[in-house]
Amino acid sequence: MSPYNYPELLNDLDRQINLWAQLKAETGATGVADKVREIDALIAEKLAELRALPDDPALRAAEPDDLDGIRALRPPGERRHWNKLPESTYRDRLEAALLGRFSGCVLGSIVECWEVEQMERWADYLGDAFPPADYWSAAERPHDLKYRTSPREAFTRAKMDGVPTDDDLIYTQLGLLILEDYGADFSLSDVGAAWMKYLPHAATAEGIALSNLHAGVPAEEAAIADNPFIHWIGADIRSDPWGYAAPGWPEKAAEFAWRDASISHRRNGIYGAMYFSAVISAAFALGNPQAALEAGLAEIPADCMLARELRWALEVAPSINNYREARATVDERYAGMHRIHTINNAVLTAWGLCIGGEDFTKVIGETVAMGLDNDCTAATAGSIFGAAYGVDAIPARWTRNFNNKAHSYIIGIESFAIDDMIDRFSAQARLVHAG
Repeated sequence: MSPYNYPELLNDLDRQINLWAQLKAETGATGVADKVREIDALIAEKLAELRALPDDPALRAAEPDDLDGIRALRPPGERRHWNKLPESTYRDRLEAALLGRFSGCVLGSIVECWEVEQMERWADYLGDAFPPADYWSAAERPHDLKYRTSPREAFTRAKMDGVPTDDDLIYTQLGLLILEDYGADFSLSDVGAAWMKYLPHAATAEGIALSNLHAGVPAEEAAIADNPFIHWIGADIRSDPWGYAAPGWPEKAAEFAWRDASISHRRNGIYGAMYFSAVISAAFALGNPQAALEAGLAEIPADCMLARELRWALEVAPSINNYREARATVDERYAGMHRIHTINNAVLTAWGLCIGGEDFTKVIGETVAMGLDNDCTAATAGSIFGAAYGVDAIPARWTRNFNNKAHSYIIGIESFAIDDMIDRFSAQARLVHAG
């Protein structure tokens, strides 16, 4: 049974209004413009009433936004696994986490949000394996640009030269810059300043927050000014730098994520970022993705919706055998939930890791095959896998075309050297642990 009671959506009502208004104008009907204005005013009135409906007070109390309130509602757990940074172990797993994230994202990016059947047909047309066992051999609309920078064909095996651009990777780069520019005690205002300095554009919650910042809205309010996306996946995909900078210290990683996520999200949107930052951090120390998925629950409120759904997901995970079962189960449980929501995608991320086990190719291949926001889910699953198992567990075919460079659309930076990113994150982790 779904944890949400979604109402039946209005489908394409706006399209129907426009089509009938056009037809009536073409057939010479009088009063068309006046009627459209009446409809527009009525919709605006009802939307205002919808936005003003009060939240459930008990659920609101279980889902605070402030860090002290969140921490007060956490279950017991181990807040710090590493009291001293084990340099060689950490560096190997950091490299693998970065490469795992890059690989999962690149594999999923050009089929992002495709339905399962659409991916199956594309794989069959190309003669590619499905679930994918390597990068796609061709891209639909190959010359279209992803994020105004990398052509879609750059995500394919034959055309790849370096890691192409994607928002799931840009925020990893941006997190590193925030740590370097402002230090481990960076504030929410610092995050806002960094966004205005480095981000040329953004989407959904991030797009609204960035627009609000440029309009002079304070960083503390950027997430809540006209933003219906506060529970979507955007903060979740920004988790990695905080786990990388606080390895073996999930409480600190979750704190970093809370500061970052609060610029654009609230409640379960924030918890998604805190959870996966804590999972990545714990994976470095525990060396086991499933153990890390359990450990991450200690850093978010025990009775928030995300925690409830993740506990359910981990409980039923042994009965989920493949991408088809995973997607069917999620579609049934979360009917009506948007495909880039935090919760449904978090569940698929966890199941991808459980299904794939110690096989990296199976982890990211099955996760991409599940659909929904599958470049995000596969990137996070790949990052957790790498942080747990290290470089030797990632087959070389996934990384041989990276050529030590990750392209970027950050303002003023066209690419990052991957080995330099490893050095720089290592330096931040040393500072965090020493501090």
